[in-house]
Amino acid sequence: MIRCTCVIFLVFTLVFAIALAQQPNAQDSLDTKLPSGKSQREEILRADHEKSLKDAAELVKLSEEVQIELEKNDRHVVSVASLKKLEDIEKLAKRIRSRLKRF
Repeated sequence: MIRCTCVIFLVFTLVFAIALAQQPNAQDSLDTKLPSGKSQREEILRADHEKSLKDAAELVKLSEEVQIELEKNDRHVVSVASLKKLEDIEKLAKRIRSRLKRF
């Protein structure tokens, strides 16, 4: 129960960090423009933001599933499916973190 609460806290922290990463920067004036006239950097950030939101939603879904499975099982029993979901949670969190560090 405590582990799942920590995972949910991590998800909300990542979503907050995503929002902070989307703030404009002083280097925007040096940014290249796409043929459509839009800023290339802004388009990349927008796409990364959308991917991060989808990954964060998946992270929440998986953590809730793991919490349910842990509550219904005995303390000595952990299913292989639960372990797989925990690995997926870790991969999603790393993917979101790497996107945030890029810019």
